[in-house]
Amino acid sequence: MTKEDFKKLIGKKIVILDGATGTELIKRGMPQGVCPEQWVLENPQAIVDVQQGYCRAGSDIVYVPSFGGNRCKLEEFGLADKLYEINRGLAELSRQAAGNKLAFGDLAPTGKFVAPFGEMPFEDAVAIFKEQVKALLDGGVDGFAIETMMDLQEARAALLAVRESCDLPVIVTMTFGEDGRTLTGNDPLSALITLQALGADAFGCNCSTGPQNMIEIVRALKPYAKIPLIAKPNAGVPRLLNGKTVFGMGPEEFGTFVAEFAVAGANILGGCCGTTPDHIRCQAEAAGKVSPQVPRAVIGGVVASARKTRVIALDQPFAIIGERINPTGKKALQAELREGKLNMVRQFASEQTAKGAALLDVNMGLSGIDEKAMMLKTLEVLAQSCDTPLCLDSTNLEVMEAALRLYPGRALLNSISAEKERIEKMLPVAAKYGAMLILLPLRDEGIPETAAERIEVVKYIYEKAAALGYEKSDICVDGLIMTVSSNQAAAQVSLDLIEWCSREFGVNTVCGLSNVSFGMPQRPLLNTAFLGMAIGRGLNMAIANPSSEEIMAMMLASDVLNGRDRKMTNYVRRYSGVESKPVETATAAEPGPRVYNCVLQGEEDMIEAALRAALDKGLTAKQLVDDFLIPAINRVGEMFEKKEYFLPQLIMSADAMRKGFAVLEPLLQEGGGKRDVRKRMVLATVKGDIHDIGKNIVGLMLRNYGFEVIDLGKDVPAEVILDEAVRHQVDIIGLSALMTTTMTAMKEVIALAKERKLDNLRFMVGGAVVDQAYADEIGAYYSNDALDAVRVATRLAAE
Repeated sequence: MTKEDFKKLIGKKIVILDGATGTELIKRGMPQGVCPEQWVLENPQAIVDVQQGYCRAGSDIVYVPSFGGNRCKLEEFGLADKLYEINRGLAELSRQAAGNKLAFGDLAPTGKFVAPFGEMPFEDAVAIFKEQVKALLDGGVDGFAIETMMDLQEARAALLAVRESCDLPVIVTMTFGEDGRTLTGNDPLSALITLQALGADAFGCNCSTGPQNMIEIVRALKPYAKIPLIAKPNAGVPRLLNGKTVFGMGPEEFGTFVAEFAVAGANILGGCCGTTPDHIRCQAEAAGKVSPQVPRAVIGGVVASARKTRVIALDQPFAIIGERINPTGKKALQAELREGKLNMVRQFASEQTAKGAALLDVNMGLSGIDEKAMMLKTLEVLAQSCDTPLCLDSTNLEVMEAALRLYPGRALLNSISAEKERIEKMLPVAAKYGAMLILLPLRDEGIPETAAERIEVVKYIYEKAAALGYEKSDICVDGLIMTVSSNQAAAQVSLDLIEWCSREFGVNTVCGLSNVSFGMPQRPLLNTAFLGMAIGRGLNMAIANPSSEEIMAMMLASDVLNGRDRKMTNYVRRYSGVESKPVETATAAEPGPRVYNCVLQGEEDMIEAALRAALDKGLTAKQLVDDFLIPAINRVGEMFEKKEYFLPQLIMSADAMRKGFAVLEPLLQEGGGKRDVRKRMVLATVKGDIHDIGKNIVGLMLRNYGFEVIDLGKDVPAEVILDEAVRHQVDIIGLSALMTTTMTAMKEVIALAKERKLDNLRFMVGGAVVDQAYADEIGAYYSNDALDAVRVATRLAAE
């Protein structure tokens, strides 16, 4: 199937996907604990029956049962060397079962976090998915479905793997929790903006929730979606009935949501956990009575980080691009970069964001350093510590391509000129990764002197960009301001260009504000005056220092007067007398607060020096733990709960905490103040369940709160869990399960403990499918996330 064929199919009808596969295979005899992919190959009629059942029910597309077919997952069963034959065989089976319907190869999480949020290098993740893609292609798939993704960066890796291997359609769905974010803190809009720019043919969500909540996600995405939206919900919320997991929503009720999904903007529907061919039949019948909406974004010009979006448009508030992460003219920053350090980069990002920067310009052009390596290192740091979208700034093609490839969002690229190399090489790279563009009216011959000449250059660059799929909403034209000190007419030329771009051509405009005053006295006066004049001509972006009160005041006041600041919210917030909260950075002057801020900001590379300095000042190891480290990690926990911090920041702070304790541990023992290990406890993912990301995060946080954690891993039998608990003399056991088919194993562990009369044991349970009601039913304590697990364990340890 070609991408064009896929678009035509979407235009004709609401496309119906399949429903749950794992539960249907279990009904046909698949036991727990086996490799599902291998079992299907050994029992091929089972998957043929399941998929033909879905096709008869109305599915237009079925998923190849290759969910766990990547190398990382197959390694857990010792089957990595059979990856090709397993995936190819599964694709051939599904292609046979689908008949005249479509079979899409299924790519799912590896179970590992991908850089910059985890230890797996990004290119390793791409390679892992590519080898699975090749096998599925050889098996004859019609397209690809990337599903149940919890990390935007891993979804990007899978999407690139498909796009660099073939030209078949590829759809992507992610899993969002009750808080509207993935496990790593990605929100649906940031994911949509990033993935549709990267070339996904459809985007949406699957699993984790029922139809009603998913409708709200689709409705919120619709104004921004240039591609079809997908909804593949569960059949309601799972519950236990007579020891079995059941979903409360029947087929008829499931089908009643189709009309509302269509109105919300969904073009593709299906089912996830708990759904059956009957659910899909009811869905397909209802879908036949509604007409699809053609995807048409009404809001364009959006950049995104992994956790935050910003609309850039002529009718939106003025956008300041923070200019400080650029070594030009900054000797202290230059010295740090040459030492390979990024402390000032992190500080500048935090300060500029707090001051109101909408984006951050990142430039690593400096002699004596590896610009590419430093740019990638900077992106890894900023992706974890800062959620402000980035403007990537480099004249080096290799650096820019590497940065766009790694960046987990949709960046603004600074810049594309009419120079031959930029048009022929840089522009296609930008289009591949979907970056927004700053167009620079510059030719190989130099800078055009008049506004009319610059306008012709802008038209030429835009024509080339439009041929690669760019629209005017994706474009920002640089006013190319030259200093008035050498040519007093320079400002007027830029103003005329800005006015034409905004009023006639209808594109965003941006300028490097400080250029106009170079070589002049009292530069802030000229900068501010020019900004006001340019805003009057239509300027809606500037690369500037948001710490300048004059610039920010001009921007905010102008937004009020021209109606961009709706209800004057931003202006009132800034000038209502309520002072902004000061930025907490790891450069606090006093040694104790420096230690505190190292944990708060996740400054793992700075905390040892901060602790040594504090010890030199006379603070004891115990004081540092009790007065700074523990309060800091508690503050991190509060920010995580309030959704001010997300999982990457939580892990960074935990890593800083861990390193801090490692420094102080010998001193605590020497002073008789041994680190407070309040209790030992066992953690395990229960038998039959091979998911352990959530459990690992819980273990990380517990260790940082003074617990000694014995982690038994995943797929652990009840007998082993209890044997290890007895051997290590623990009183608390934490159990994790991600799947509805394995959560019942928690009850089995607790029942076996009672049978063995291990009455001293208390059990904590958690996982995506577990809730308070289930915990109460089996006699366990429930925790809904890693920090809640710390609170529950602390309370149990104190009893």
